[in-house]
Amino acid sequence: MADQKLKAPEYREFREIPAIHEGAMKHSQQYRAKPEHQEKLGFPGDLVDNWQQKAVEKMGDLLNKNRALRVYMDACVKCGACTDKCHYFLGTGDPKNMPVARQDLFRQVYRRHFTISGKLFPGLVGAKDFDDEVLDDWYKYFHQCSQCRRCSVFCPYGIDTAEVSMAARDVMDHIGIGTKYTNEILGKVHDIGNNLGLPQAALINTMEGLEEDVEEDTGVAVKYPVDQKGADVLLITPSADFFAEPHVDGLIGYGKVFHQAGISWTTSSYASEAANFAMFIGSYEQMHKVANRIRKAALDLGAKRIIFGECGHAWRVAYSFLNTLAGPWDFLDPKYPVPQHILEFTYDLMQRGALNLDPTANDDKVVTFHDSCNVARASRMGDVPGGQFEIPRNVIKTVVNKFVEMDPETTREKTFCCGGGGGLLTDDIMELRVKGALPRMEALQNVVDNFGVTHMAAICAICKSQFTKVMPYYGFSMDMINSVHQLVGDAILLGTKE
Repeated sequence: MADQKLKAPEYREFREIPAIHEGAMKHSQQYRAKPEHQEKLGFPGDLVDNWQQKAVEKMGDLLNKNRALRVYMDACVKCGACTDKCHYFLGTGDPKNMPVARQDLFRQVYRRHFTISGKLFPGLVGAKDFDDEVLDDWYKYFHQCSQCRRCSVFCPYGIDTAEVSMAARDVMDHIGIGTKYTNEILGKVHDIGNNLGLPQAALINTMEGLEEDVEEDTGVAVKYPVDQKGADVLLITPSADFFAEPHVDGLIGYGKVFHQAGISWTTSSYASEAANFAMFIGSYEQMHKVANRIRKAALDLGAKRIIFGECGHAWRVAYSFLNTLAGPWDFLDPKYPVPQHILEFTYDLMQRGALNLDPTANDDKVVTFHDSCNVARASRMGDVPGGQFEIPRNVIKTVVNKFVEMDPETTREKTFCCGGGGGLLTDDIMELRVKGALPRMEALQNVVDNFGVTHMAAICAICKSQFTKVMPYYGFSMDMINSVHQLVGDAILLGTKE
């Protein structure tokens, strides 16, 4: 239910650039992490006394390790190509949500401490000391970036604001300032294995409940196993799949696919989380710790292949980093890619005729597809360029008779973020989330009005959670968002391909 006190922005002419509203979102900030959240990750519990010195030292460390970061600091010519590409700027009009302005919060400190011109003539080159006011802007506006990388698609120099935001958050964590949302969640993953803090007994009970529901609904005993040793597939999926709509319907769909294909699979109570929130805070050390849980689970269970469920940033981390973070994976079956996305797996089965599907089961829907940022701009699927765009669409078109594309300026590599990614999926900043969703909601409204679209499918847990929360603000029902494997599961004719 939408908060009646919070109003969504008015729809404009499609893709209209907003008027500038200086400081429009300066009041918006996430709750700070408590000392126990920080210390569990090895960070200071609160702002350290000599924080300016420590911050500059950490910046220097990151600049030395990440050559691209230094290039991003030096390459920008203020051409303006990125200014109107950020969904948060389009939704809020705050100029500090322009990608170039957000980068400049980092760049001004970089120039003051790491360039000759900034040390000698700071006023001439926009250099600033790292004082309390600058730190305040860092905390607010680097947590108004969902690291979606849309701006980098349009930047002629390929400057990646996501990398800058990640670096800034890493610096802040190292001086004792982190966000409660991301850092508390990471602590739960280290302690228990998932974002929810869901223990083994609760996970098993949840999966047994799914088995009962599916059998009651279909008359077929589909298994949803946990910690099954010797299973061919270890499924690593976002923990939202275990409890929330529409995520759980996607998990039901995975199980139906595995069942009909006759492939043994399992989840792991030790590593029951695909999401890796460490990417949001720019900490490769934390990313390594989370990824290593997956390696240990695969070894302990004797899995032959690892498949990731529908989660955007989980797939980005898996596709881009899993082999270097937690490899080698030479104990897995070499016939299969490491890692593999559930959509790659399902699409292969469809191509081989291994699934019996009835797309008329979804004839009550006119479906469009939301390209999730981290899949669209930071990964691939399959063995051809652009597979991350074609495979999800081909799967949907196989199980849905009525499919409609949104405007091409808002899809594929140009897709708009849902407005809740990058560690921002917290009610502390609901106003930002609602306003950040505006460009996607405008594109959705366009196909609703012109083509009668009734549902939007997505393959990211954060996107699904964000849309179910913000859609009511724009007059859409929260059940308008579907998992892709929810559509697949509804179309599968169980018992006919045993």
